[in-house]
Amino acid sequence: MTWLPFICLGIGSLIGFSKWVDKIIKLVDPIINVGLVVLMLTLGAKIGSNDSLIHSLGLLGFRCLFTAATAIAFSVLFTVLLEKTVLSLGSVQSQLACENIAVTQEVNIEEEEKKPTSPLVWIIPVCIILGIVIGYLVPLFKKSFMLDHTLTISLVILYIGVGISFGMHKNILQYVRILGFKIILIPTTIIIGSLVGGFVSGILLGMPTYITVSAAGGMSYYSITGAYLTQKFGIEVGAYGFLVNVSREFLTVLFLPLLIKVSKGSPIASGAAGNMDTMLVPVTKFVGVELGLVALITGTILTFLVPFMLPLLVNLGNLM
Repeated sequence: MTWLPFICLGIGSLIGFSKWVDKIIKLVDPIINVGLVVLMLTLGAKIGSNDSLIHSLGLLGFRCLFTAATAIAFSVLFTVLLEKTVLSLGSVQSQLACENIAVTQEVNIEEEEKKPTSPLVWIIPVCIILGIVIGYLVPLFKKSFMLDHTLTISLVILYIGVGISFGMHKNILQYVRILGFKIILIPTTIIIGSLVGGFVSGILLGMPTYITVSAAGGMSYYSITGAYLTQKFGIEVGAYGFLVNVSREFLTVLFLPLLIKVSKGSPIASGAAGNMDTMLVPVTKFVGVELGLVALITGTILTFLVPFMLPLLVNLGNLM
């Protein structure tokens, strides 16, 4: 099972890079959305079928918010240090403006803003709540192995979907070459900051650090993080990992006006992997369309790396 993310990501990337991806592109999003709905229902059912978890949701919520805030804080701190020493995002923005390169070449921000809100915004929480109710009321789910199988199937779908998305963003690699490979230092600092934040929160909360570090390592990719940690450690840890990364997106949106006053890279650091999709439009509105491209590059790299990192972090935690 350790090799599952790598195999599925490889398959997805090959599909994304292939010439015939255009023929199936219309099917990719619906299939991924179905996988996401099944995953949310499964996670909800696993939460609902666990009586001790149900009774400790309040404490869990506080711990998740704290871990998310700590991961954001250290990601921002290391990104600010990077901006002040090695990579000035002000200079990068000027370079992109001179070369007339912006995120609008990859994503039309104005069109994205005009689009109606994705139904997933309300479908995901509804599925979680519905799953919790079903898991709590239906005794079958307390002993059934069916949830484990649906969890694995939904993970396979999402892993392949991540690979396809990465392959379809092949132009990102061209922009990296234009900007110079120093731009990769931004996702690197976000990774380091997130992991350090997870470690610090584990110490302060009195929780096992391998759990808090793994959860913070999801960097706002809540679906895969929650599902993978559930698969490896059980629903208590999986729910924690899921909620930590949901909280990171929530806190990012909430504090964007403050983050942009800290530095140009701070909103990007906070959005992390979410900059590839849900966080891209709000972050771009604050950092500008040129640095919106940097946010997209960062989000794409982190989204692709999270499924690789989680098995490594879990295996490292097992050795500790």
